[in-house]
Amino acid sequence: MKIRIETPKFSFFKYQKVDEGYERVLFSPIPTIFNYGFIEETLGDDGMEEDAIVLGPRLAQGTLVNLTSPGGVVRFVDDSVQDDKKVFYLGDRYSERLFGLYFRMYALFKRFRYLAFERRIAECRFEGIELFEEN
Repeated sequence: MKIRIETPKFSFFKYQKVDEGYERVLFSPIPTIFNYGFIEETLGDDGMEEDAIVLGPRLAQGTLVNLTSPGGVVRFVDDSVQDDKKVFYLGDRYSERLFGLYFRMYALFKRFRYLAFERRIAECRFEGIELFEEN
């Protein structure tokens, strides 16, 4: 699977790939604790490419990594739509507590953002992490 990194690890900004490069789409009060991007040539429930989390060293924006299969999936609802994120490893494993804390805080932030900036209530929640068995 080809994974394109949009948001490098430790960034406070979330980016989205556009024709001319990368566009800032969101400021988060908590830094991203992983590399975040998408799986090329896929389509998720939200109509965009499937989300991907890449654990390991910080990767530069635009990096393309080729990984064989995900090690798990973060179950997440954003704007009342299922928006799961597949988890890939480049060395590091994850801390269940840290991921749980991060995604719970992120869900609260997203709910507040929809209410404050768009004047509407949207369901955002972390539903857990499903790990896949290693082959």
